[in-house]
Amino acid sequence: MAAPWFVYIPLIFALYIFTHHFFHKLRNLPPAPILNLPFIGHLYLLKKPLYRSLAKISARYGPVALLQFGSRRVLVVSSPSAAEECLAKNDVIFANRPHLLAGKHLGYNYTSLAWTSYGDHWRNLRKISSIEILSTHRLQLLHSIRVDEVKSTIRALNRASEQRRVVDMKTVFFELTMNVVMRMIAGKRYYGENVEEVEEARRFREIVKDTLRLGTSNMGDFLPVIRWLGVGGVEKGLVELQRKRDAFMQELVEGCKRRFNSYGGDDGEGGGDMVAEGNDENHD
Repeated sequence: MAAPWFVYIPLIFALYIFTHHFFHKLRNLPPAPILNLPFIGHLYLLKKPLYRSLAKISARYGPVALLQFGSRRVLVVSSPSAAEECLAKNDVIFANRPHLLAGKHLGYNYTSLAWTSYGDHWRNLRKISSIEILSTHRLQLLHSIRVDEVKSTIRALNRASEQRRVVDMKTVFFELTMNVVMRMIAGKRYYGENVEEVEEARRFREIVKDTLRLGTSNMGDFLPVIRWLGVGGVEKGLVELQRKRDAFMQELVEGCKRRFNSYGGDDGEGGGDMVAEGNDENHD
């Protein structure tokens, strides 16, 4: 009597694991956990918090380990020398960005500076940001904004100390950073005290919150079948989020242009004029 077909499943599974591990060794690749499951790879090893899971893998397999997260290979580097090898000596090889779902929708189809791969377009964007946004002259012009925001944060911390209130420093530094960035770009602050446009600030905070929630990697980035089936509605959420982001940023640009024109070429605070200038140049 022939054995049922499901009796052979463990044998096929063991054969798959053995052959995969054998060819991995044959190609002289970095060490990897032997149990590489079909479809999901090594995703079963990940637990929260993620850094502890990766630390356990590094402790067992060494400073460089090669993992398979679904359809993507992931190199885990945990030593300074290995990181230097990747990011200094072989920086061009590791300069490309993975095509994740967030980059498609939030990065304008992988064309923004944070998402585009290394090449002429990336070099051009980097040059523009270095000259127009992050140059020494530009940062010096905006020095007063950074000083003002730091002083405001210190005053808020001092009041919290006097009132014996518990303060989440992670939130404090995040809000400080966002206020500095947005005042440099648009001349407005959206967190903490002295928020002039409350409704606009609420919209901005909601967009930032959704960006942090949806902009991280999701299972659809590693298991394409989940993305194709639309499980979780992540892509739909990203499309809607980008619509809100575009509308908000367009309003900021128009506001910066109005201030830029009303002040005769200076928005009055040092920030925002570069947005208006860049927008005018693009239309020219």
